[in-house]
Amino acid sequence: MDVHILRAMRPDAPLRVLLLHGGGGHGELVWPLGAVLAGEGYDVLAPDLPQYGRTRVADPGRVRYQDWIDLVGDLIAAETERDPRPIVVFGASLGGMLGYDVAAGGARVAAVVATCLLDLAGDSAARRAASHTPALIRLLPLMTAASRIGVFARLRFPIRWVAPMARISNDPAVSHACIDDPRGAGSSVSLGFLADLMTHEVPAPENYRGPRVVLVHPAADTWTPPEISIRFARRIAARTDIHLLTGCGHFPVEQPGVDELAGHLRALAIDLVSGSDSPERAQ
Repeated sequence: MDVHILRAMRPDAPLRVLLLHGGGGHGELVWPLGAVLAGEGYDVLAPDLPQYGRTRVADPGRVRYQDWIDLVGDLIAAETERDPRPIVVFGASLGGMLGYDVAAGGARVAAVVATCLLDLAGDSAARRAASHTPALIRLLPLMTAASRIGVFARLRFPIRWVAPMARISNDPAVSHACIDDPRGAGSSVSLGFLADLMTHEVPAPENYRGPRVVLVHPAADTWTPPEISIRFARRIAARTDIHLLTGCGHFPVEQPGVDELAGHLRALAIDLVSGSDSPERAQ
């Protein structure tokens, strides 16, 4: 596997951020968030996860969601060995739960920032929000069974058939640009990956022993309603800060939410650098 990684290198920055895109995304697509992070003084790296962007894999049809978890964990380990500065994981969309999952598994990260937290296997509301049509949910048992058969598992479908990609932004022009991107939302996803994603059991938040989690959910998200993520976040056993980004859709690029996001990232950096990490929750 040849993993493509975008970087904004800040050698003097006390913290680094691993920026994770979601389904139908890639590093360049979420780089506006990377620019916000770099503007707040973070050293930033954004990988293209397998099946998306410029990352190359021998057989895309064999990629599973577990491969994403393994890749991110391995990347954190390699980056930590190369550079001892603390790493904050920032996950956009599906990348939010991916970051939580990796942190819960023991990866050496200083904090997890997520724009949403969707427990697709454990929350029916999350499954409904993530699915383009209710029929997809009803077909999930059949899809899961079929995904165990090699030839069917490798079948690939346009991601817009299975997820409501038109809601990625509240600006139709931005949504259409994403859908037309052959390296992102205009690409395909394998049945095996989809079944693995939809049935993956995330670590129970009540048993979470990882670092601080900061939810920065777009307040005007028409794809994944904020209450779904908030409900999950409130169950997390570690310190959890919950913020809503004013005026932002699922892909948070609108003001004043972007400035609010920058402020939350700035406050997090101050806390982490100073060693302040009280158990209080912020709402």
